[in-house]
Amino acid sequence: MRSLKEQLRSFQCPDCRKLCTSSRGLKQHQRTAHPVLSSDDSENDEEVRQHTTLLHPLLNGVPVDKDGHPLPAHTKPPSWNLLDSENAYSPFEDRLSFDFAQYHFVEVQSSAGKINKALDLWLAAKVQAIQGTDCDDLPWASADELYATIDEIQQGVAPFRTVHLKYSGPLPEGEVPPEWMTATYELCVRDARQVIHHQLGTPAFATQFRTAPYKQFDRDGNRVWSDLLSGDWAWREADKIASEVPGSKGAMLVPVVAGLDKTTVSVATGHQEYHPFYLSKGNLTNVARRGHEDGVVPSAFLPIPKVSKTEKKKKIYQQFARQLYHACIALIYEPLRAGMSSPEIVRCPDGHFRRAVYSIGPVIADYPEQVWLSGIVQGWCPKCRARPDNLDDPNAPRRTHEQTDTLIDTYDPGILWDEYGIREDIVPFTHSFPRADIHELMAPDLLHQVIKGTFKDHLVEWVMLYLRNLHGEAKAAEIIADIDRRISSVPPFPGLRRFEDGRDFAQWTGDDSKALMKVYLSAIVGYVPPGMVQCLAAFLEVCYIFRRNAITSNALKLAETQLAKFHELRKIFVETGTRSHCSLPRQHALLHFIPSIIDFGAPNGLCSSITESRHISAVKETWRRSSRYNALSQMLVTIVRLDKMSALERILAKNGFLEGSTAMGMARSFLLGDASISEVELDDENDVDEECEDTADIGPEDTPRMATSVKLSATTISRYPRRLHDISDYLREPQFTTAFLEYLFTSRHPNREIPPDFVDTTRFSSKIYVHHSATARFYAPSDICGAGGMQRQIIRCNPNYRGHQRFDTVFVSMGDASIGIKGMMVAQLQLLFSFTDPYNQETHSCALVNWFNTVGNEVHPLTGMWVVEREEVDDERPLQVINLSTIVRGAHFLPVFGEDEGRLPEGFQYTDALEAFERYFVNPYIDHHAHEMLSI
Repeated sequence: MRSLKEQLRSFQCPDCRKLCTSSRGLKQHQRTAHPVLSSDDSENDEEVRQHTTLLHPLLNGVPVDKDGHPLPAHTKPPSWNLLDSENAYSPFEDRLSFDFAQYHFVEVQSSAGKINKALDLWLAAKVQAIQGTDCDDLPWASADELYATIDEIQQGVAPFRTVHLKYSGPLPEGEVPPEWMTATYELCVRDARQVIHHQLGTPAFATQFRTAPYKQFDRDGNRVWSDLLSGDWAWREADKIASEVPGSKGAMLVPVVAGLDKTTVSVATGHQEYHPFYLSKGNLTNVARRGHEDGVVPSAFLPIPKVSKTEKKKKIYQQFARQLYHACIALIYEPLRAGMSSPEIVRCPDGHFRRAVYSIGPVIADYPEQVWLSGIVQGWCPKCRARPDNLDDPNAPRRTHEQTDTLIDTYDPGILWDEYGIREDIVPFTHSFPRADIHELMAPDLLHQVIKGTFKDHLVEWVMLYLRNLHGEAKAAEIIADIDRRISSVPPFPGLRRFEDGRDFAQWTGDDSKALMKVYLSAIVGYVPPGMVQCLAAFLEVCYIFRRNAITSNALKLAETQLAKFHELRKIFVETGTRSHCSLPRQHALLHFIPSIIDFGAPNGLCSSITESRHISAVKETWRRSSRYNALSQMLVTIVRLDKMSALERILAKNGFLEGSTAMGMARSFLLGDASISEVELDDENDVDEECEDTADIGPEDTPRMATSVKLSATTISRYPRRLHDISDYLREPQFTTAFLEYLFTSRHPNREIPPDFVDTTRFSSKIYVHHSATARFYAPSDICGAGGMQRQIIRCNPNYRGHQRFDTVFVSMGDASIGIKGMMVAQLQLLFSFTDPYNQETHSCALVNWFNTVGNEVHPLTGMWVVEREEVDDERPLQVINLSTIVRGAHFLPVFGEDEGRLPEGFQYTDALEAFERYFVNPYIDHHAHEMLSI
C-alpha cells in the first residue's frame, strides 16, 4: 500500500484535469495533449500578419470607465475580482467540496441517489480515519443540500422564468371550442439582456472577441470574410446606428445571434419534442462560437401546441400557432429593446467597459423554421420571390418588410398566397424592433441546405435512382453494393468515419453526411456518366469553399464559377430521366450563399450544426437526468446549475485554485501548511514509463492560433534495436542504412554535394530511437477544432496498430507549401525515429519515406483531384530519410478504381488499400485544411 505521502502526490493535469498514475505519465500527457510550443511555433502565420484591417470609424468599441467616459489609449482594464476574498470556493466550503460537486453533478452526472451514496461513503471514510472519535460534519447531508449550494453560486447565466400565454381570439358560437383555444401555453425564458451581459463578461473569450465591424484584406488586397463583424451587414448596421442612435459614436455594436430548432427525445412510449431557442453575441469569432460551449446559450424553450391532425389543417389554428411562435420570440428579445436605441455600459471579456448598442443579428434556422420565421408559404424562398416552379430565376426580387407590407395592402389573401408566397395573417417578430428585417437576417445553413440537403438527400439519392432506372433493381443492387465496398475500402485517416457497410445505413446524421462527402466521389467513377461525376465534383468544390473559416474574394469568384457549373451540369439528372426538375428550395438556397457570405462572413459560424450540437448538452443530457415526467422544469433547473458550476469552475481554474489533484490541493491547505509540492514528491526514477495511447487520432487543440508543427510522440518503442545497422537488419530494409547516412552527411555539410564514397566515410555510432506516431498541429477551423481554430492530428507509423499495419501518408513541403501541391510531395511513412548527432550534438526528428509522384501536371478531368502513383525504380521502392520539420500534415489517398479495376472482392480489407492499387487520388475533401492546400 502506498504511503500517505505517495497518495498525496499530484498527477492531475492542470489544463484538462486528467489524472495520471505517475509524474512521468503526467509529463508525457502534457507533452502530447498540451505542448509547450517554441517561440517559432507561437507566431501567427505570415499570411495572417500581413492582413490589413479597416475598423468602422464611428462604432469602434472605445473602452470607457464605469460611468461611460472614454479612456486614454492603452489604459489597462480595471481590476476584476469575481471570487469571494475570504473563501475563493464560496459558496462551497473548500476545494474538496467543490471538486466533489463538480465530479458528481457535472462530469459523471450522478443521480441524487448516487450522490447520497457517495456522501455516505465519504462520511464513513472520515469516521474510519479518526477511529471512532468525534468527526466533523460533511458539507451536505443529502443531494438536495448539495443542489442548494450550487443554486447559491453567484456566477453564471440568468435563471429561467415562465410566461403564460393564451389564445385571445373569438370562440366559436354554439359549440365547445377546441382544447387549444382554452389551453395555457408556457414560454420558459431567460432574461436576454442578462444572457448577453454574461457572455460579454466571460474572460475566456478575451482573445476571441471583436469590438467593431471591420473589413479585412490579405496581402494581395483581396477582401477576406470570416467572422460576423467582417461582413457588410455589420458595417451597414453600424452606419444606421451612428445616424439614428444619439450618443452612439465610439460605442460597440453587439449583434444578437439567435438559433432555434426543434429536437425530439426518443422514449419507449413515443416521442417528446422540445423547441429550444439559443442566443449568442455576434462579437465572438466563428471559431469560438463553434468550439466553446458557452458561445451559444440556451435562452428559452418555446411552447409546442399539441393538437390532432384535423385541427392542424384548420386555417384558424395555423394562424394562432404562428402568431404564438412570433409573440414568444418577440418576448425573448424584449429585454434588449432599450439597448437597441440607446447605448448601455457593459463589461467585455478583456475586462474593459464599453458602451454597447444591441441589434437583432442573423437567425440560424433550417428551412421549415425559416418558413415560419418569414411568414411565407411552404415551397417558396424566404429571401426572394422566386416562384416554386422556377426557383433559380436570376431576376427574382429580394423580399423586404416594406415590400411585403405594400403587397399585403394591395392584394387579397388568395393572390398573396398564389403569386407571392406570402401569408397575410402573420406579422414577423422583427417588425416591432429597430433596424430588423427577417428576410435579410436569415443566415445561410450549411448543414441542412448544403450538406444534408443538396448532397445527401438530393445528389446521393439521385445517383442511386439513376442506377436503378438504367440497370434495373437486380443489377443496380450489385453496382450499389460495389460502390459501398469502395466507400468502406478507403485507407484509414485520423477522424475519418469508417463506413463498414458503405453508405447504406438507416439513421443519418450531419456528421455522417460530412464523412461521406470525403470519400464518395471516387467511388462512383466508372459507374455513372462523366457529366454526373463532374456535377458532384463541382458541388463539392462549392461546398468546401463555403465551409472555410476565412473566404477571400478570389475564393468567392471560384465558388461562383463552380456554382454556375454545378447548375449547368445537374441537368444531366433531368436528361437521363432521373428527375423531372431541379427546382428545390434547398438547392435554390445555394444562390443566396455568396451574398450572405458578403453580409455575414463565413457560414460555418452561423450553421445549424452549432445548435444541433448544443441540443446534446442542453436538451438530451438534461432530459436523461430528469424523472421523465414533466421533464422540462427539471431540465431548466439542471441547465442553470450546470451553467453556474461551469462559470465558477472557469474562474477558479483561471486564478489557480484548481491546480493539481483534489488531495494535493487539500494537503496544501491543511496538512502541509506552506510546504512545496517537491517535499511530497518522490524521484521520477521510480515511475513507470507509459505511452499516452488514449489520445484520439484527431481532436481540438485548445491553444491560440499557432504555426504548423509536427512533433514525434514522447514515447520511444523499446523493442527496436538502438544501432543503425541493427535497425536496418530488424526492419529487413537494407536501404535504411544508406538513406540515413545520406541524410546525416547532408545535415552535417549542407553546402556540399554527396560524394560517391559517403557511405564509407560517414561515421555514426550513437543510439537511434524509434517512435510509432507523431502529432501534427495546424490551423483548421472546423467542427473538431479548439477555440483558437487549432487541430491536432496523430500521424501513425506502426507495423501492428490494433492488429494491422498502419503506415500513414503525408504531405511534405519541398520549400514552399503555400503554393499547394506544386510546392509539396506526398509520401508514405516507413519509420519515425530520433537521434542526437555526436558531430554537433544536434537532435534530429526524422522519417523514412517512400515517395508518390503526381501523374501528369493537371488534375483528373472528371474528379478535379490530383492523381499519384508510387515511385518505383527497377521494381524497387526508393527510400529517403527526411527531417520531420518538412512534413506539413497527414495526407489521405482514395484508390483510383475505374472500370479496369473490376469490382472489389467481398472480403477486401481497407487496411490493404495502400498496397492494392496502382494509382490514387489525393483526397482534397478529407478536411478544410487539405482542401485549401490542394486548391491553390
